[in-house]
Amino acid sequence: SSSLASILIAEDHVCLQMGDPENPQLSKDGDIILGGIFSFHRSWINRRDTYMHKPLPLQCIRGFQHAQAMLFAIDEINNSSDLLPGITLGCKIYDSCGSIARGVRASLALINSQETIFKLSDKCTKPAQVQAIMGESSSSPCMAIATVIGPFHIPLISHFATCDCLSDKNKYPSFLRTIPSDHYQSRALAQLVKYFGWTWVGAIRTNDDYGNNGMATFIETAEELGICVEYSVAVFRTDPPEKIQQIIDVIKASTSRVIVGFLSHLDMDVLLIELSQHNLTGYQWVGSEAWIFESHIAAMDVHHILDGAVGLSIPKAHVTGMKEYILGVKQLNSSSKELFRELWEALFDCKFEDSVSTTTENQRECSGHEDLAGVKNTFTDMSLMPILYNIYKGVYAVAHALHDVLSCNNTCNKTAQLDPFTILQHIKRISFKTKEGDEVYFNENGDPPAKYEIINWQPTENGNVEFVPVGLYDASLPADRQLTLTNRTLVWAQNSEQVPVSVCSEKCPPGTRKVLQKGKPVCCYDCLRCADGEISNSTDSISCVRCHSEFWSNERRDACIKKKEEFLSYEEMMGALLTAASLLGTCLTAVVMFIFFRYRRTPIVRANNSELSFLLLFSLTLCFLCSLTFIGRPSGWSCMLRHTAFGITFVLCISCVLGKTMVVLMVFRATLPGSKAMKWFGPAQQRLSVLAFTLIQVFICLLWLTVSPPFPFKNIKDFKDRIILECALGSAVGFWSVLGYIGLLAMFCFILAFLARKLPDNFNEAKFITFSMLIFCAVWVTFIPAYVSSPGKFSVAVEIFAILSSGFGLLICIFIPKCYIILLKPERNTKRNLMGKEGPTH
Repeated sequence: SSSLASILIAEDHVCLQMGDPENPQLSKDGDIILGGIFSFHRSWINRRDTYMHKPLPLQCIRGFQHAQAMLFAIDEINNSSDLLPGITLGCKIYDSCGSIARGVRASLALINSQETIFKLSDKCTKPAQVQAIMGESSSSPCMAIATVIGPFHIPLISHFATCDCLSDKNKYPSFLRTIPSDHYQSRALAQLVKYFGWTWVGAIRTNDDYGNNGMATFIETAEELGICVEYSVAVFRTDPPEKIQQIIDVIKASTSRVIVGFLSHLDMDVLLIELSQHNLTGYQWVGSEAWIFESHIAAMDVHHILDGAVGLSIPKAHVTGMKEYILGVKQLNSSSKELFRELWEALFDCKFEDSVSTTTENQRECSGHEDLAGVKNTFTDMSLMPILYNIYKGVYAVAHALHDVLSCNNTCNKTAQLDPFTILQHIKRISFKTKEGDEVYFNENGDPPAKYEIINWQPTENGNVEFVPVGLYDASLPADRQLTLTNRTLVWAQNSEQVPVSVCSEKCPPGTRKVLQKGKPVCCYDCLRCADGEISNSTDSISCVRCHSEFWSNERRDACIKKKEEFLSYEEMMGALLTAASLLGTCLTAVVMFIFFRYRRTPIVRANNSELSFLLLFSLTLCFLCSLTFIGRPSGWSCMLRHTAFGITFVLCISCVLGKTMVVLMVFRATLPGSKAMKWFGPAQQRLSVLAFTLIQVFICLLWLTVSPPFPFKNIKDFKDRIILECALGSAVGFWSVLGYIGLLAMFCFILAFLARKLPDNFNEAKFITFSMLIFCAVWVTFIPAYVSSPGKFSVAVEIFAILSSGFGLLICIFIPKCYIILLKPERNTKRNLMGKEGPTH
């Protein structure tokens, strides 16, 4: 409830303030008064409010450095001849004890007069007694205070309230601060976590505006950077033990090894006690500026829970003369005796003789002249100097604004009417440098430039903790250069020199891709090996890339390698055997040709049409040799040659066999009385028939080569992991026409030979031709399905095998029996023997 509620007493015509007046803990007279609201105390004794009694008075102790820093700046300005000459600044400083309600009460006391009764003519309104207020230390109290004083445009300059929400000038038009907004800190923490490769973290926050807003921004940025938050829990210093125990249980059950603590130092104190009781060591802590450089927290951490912590702090600062001023607290004895006695008793753990507080047994008596030089605590070590420097800069910002408003040069216009709104506008526009050389200015949201120091808690040999700067974060730089770490060695949790690992799933190596686990965050995934023909050449790839059609994935699936080109070569076993068979057939044919030439005048050679026999042997030689064109890397000429040569030589071969078959039939018919068959099928007709049959095939081949010739082709469809180099047919009709024409002649020859099979045995070679044609047809009938179904180079091997089989079939069936007679049975190589006893005479 408001302490400034007033009632109108009609008969006296005055305004009466209800409740007790609120008096400052520290005050200093001056021409212009500045307000200060700081948390001197941490907690207070209170009872459950029944609204039947006044709240109990404060009974607590924390520290006075903030107030001393403000007094130091005011004294320095008053002693300066350059800034506000002839004008003295005064102050009224209140203690909010970290309470929102008390902070609002103090702000109302500052902007109102302390008189308890006002004349009615004053209309209960007067100008504010202060022109600006310095404070508070926490975000939530600042939000409340800024909301109350905002309509009066009285500047509120905080040194330690970092909530991003306070940058909203619609809600908090008169709020400014000398510490960066959490808008930058939260993002900096997320980038720091990402820098060390931690993608699986826990999060603990203070359950107030500072923690909730800061953690929300951190989680949002973390998600953008691919970081997953396993759990996010809130804690407040007044939480019951059961709730804090729940947080401890969450930490114990988690798998993440990194904890981001967006906590105020007050809440960290409470949490650290519980963490120590459960001995929760081994976790890597990442801290916000509110607790990461608090030396009293480091002193409390006797179980080394927080060793190796990293976090963001306000850059180290030094203000000449401030430390000596703050440690000279004896000056408080004259201006605020009560405050001095309370501080002195807390610093030296003693009690003054007339102290009203309870004295414990064996507690020594304070003299008031103890030496601070031997005391080591937060008050004397000045670890909070960066925050004190922020208060110093805030006071100077108001002074510079007043300097402009009062048109100060050598003197100031003391008669000028001061208006908080005008002062606020000037503060927003000021830009100056402190005596230490630091530039001070505010952006459109009332925030200073964001710069942080990255510090690391490193244990020392004597058991203490040293806050070691290991890097910088500057939000004014481009995104890729904002975070920089020095080469200084960092110490991690449990005094380890190895960066801790905190991931839900290990990184997927090259050759695999990430597959999210159902119902889990995006950081939890399985690594699946890339399929054949696909690769991933980076870690944590979300997909595999298919290789180009002429490339294939290697065994590790992390690179595309050129597919092996496969063709029937001379070097491999199959190619070598087929080549040997081809050359063997050629040699055998040459031997037979030599034998026939050597014995060309013998009856068995002459009786079987020696001219056609030599032509057949020649064509067989070509058949054996043309199979060699199918072996080796296909080229343009070899593709055209292999099929056309094969087609023409085989037709020449079959034509000769057909001619020999017809000669046998004609010779038999010529022995019949009155037959003139041989007259119509003499040597000239035999040559012409062979030529005519062959020219038809030549014509078909020329037509094929003209319309759509065979060409070398890279077959990548039949086999995924290799390229089959083969000869595409070009026109399938051309190929099957060539093959069909050979088959037609072979069938015709087979029929004629079959008809001539019953001629006199000793004369007739028709049965050998029948066998050879039977073999020929059988080979080529089985060739077709074998050729179509054989993969890759095996189809070429099947075609070569068919050619060689046909050639050997003709050679063996037609010529080997004759060679047997010529060489081994010369007695049967006579005209009489060839005609046979029952055969006709010639």
